[in-house]
Amino acid sequence: MNTGLRHYLTITLGYWAFTLTDGAIRMLVVLYFHQLGYQPLEIAMLFLFYEFFGVVTNLIGGWLGARIGLNATMHIGMAMQVVALGMLGVDAASLTVPYVMAAQALSGIAKDLNKMSAKASVKLMVAENSDARLFRWVAVLTGSKNSLKGAGFFIGAALLAGLGFDGAVIGMAALLAVVLIVTWVLLPGDLGKTAAKPKFTQIFAKTPAVNWLSAARFFLFGARDVWFVVGLPVFLSEALGWAYMEVGGFLALWIIGYGVIQASAPKLIRRAEPDGSSATTLAFVLAAVPALIALALHRGIEPTWVLIVGLALFGIVFALNSAVHSYLIVAWSDREKVSMNVGFYYMANAGGRLAGTVLSGWVYQNHGLAGCLLYSTLFIALAGTLSMKLPRTN
Repeated sequence: MNTGLRHYLTITLGYWAFTLTDGAIRMLVVLYFHQLGYQPLEIAMLFLFYEFFGVVTNLIGGWLGARIGLNATMHIGMAMQVVALGMLGVDAASLTVPYVMAAQALSGIAKDLNKMSAKASVKLMVAENSDARLFRWVAVLTGSKNSLKGAGFFIGAALLAGLGFDGAVIGMAALLAVVLIVTWVLLPGDLGKTAAKPKFTQIFAKTPAVNWLSAARFFLFGARDVWFVVGLPVFLSEALGWAYMEVGGFLALWIIGYGVIQASAPKLIRRAEPDGSSATTLAFVLAAVPALIALALHRGIEPTWVLIVGLALFGIVFALNSAVHSYLIVAWSDREKVSMNVGFYYMANAGGRLAGTVLSGWVYQNHGLAGCLLYSTLFIALAGTLSMKLPRTN
């Protein structure tokens, strides 16, 4: 096994472990605080700092990775997630809204440091002019991560039912601490560190392609979270009467399937090197899906089947679109600038999640799930319009 592949597998292992805890804690917080009687908007607010600090972290994380190395930023993220999980493992009376928001802020910083480091590292492990391999490796890393995040949703619901909230978070903290030690030993300490130390002002010096792609990414992920973060799980629980395990299991299966499609994107798209036209086409196809789901719900069609079929279609097209985005940001970045470009791009990604998360609670509380779906349609249409500015190869 060559060195590049060995390091890629080590990073993937660490990313997988982190992602399991990230998905689990998301479902734990939503279900546990809904169980305590919190309103949808209040639950959304618990994730406000998680998403906000993700924006800040991605803005400076790429610059930090270029200066101290991607290995260091990845492990700083893991260590912060261990602390964030430990903070939640206290008596229920101590879990006030400000306290949980603070723990989620730490977790948001941790998640985006880890994700930026893992994604940027792949560029450094693939030989120059190996774009087809780069597309496959990025797709597998991203797709497998999302499948495991789905598994984390299920694990979070199961742990809440079996161990309670505090037992679940302490157990996950211990597991992640072990993985942190293993990956720290196996990875080189200077991974991703650039010879020339970039200035902080360079985090904003991006090419037009990176800027347009980042703007499209903002609306693409806002479109997902505006109905997926709070509106959908609360609707399944309140309107359809699903049990917590059913909600967690269903969303877990959706994200696992979404991850499988994303990992298979190089085969499904049948184009070794996607370009801006690929992102544009997929965005406009995707925009039709939430609009059709909202129309079906409005017409009174059985909501359970509408959501099952609609979510399957949404997941397939969204996964392909996201996979193309993830490849393009890495492919369009020079090796010396990859961590800074990826960090800037995921800043936009986190900004979209922040907007979507807040809107998910507010729109659902005022306009129901159909309102969330219409906002999603608008966001995706904007992502498609922005994608029209992306470079084409032919």
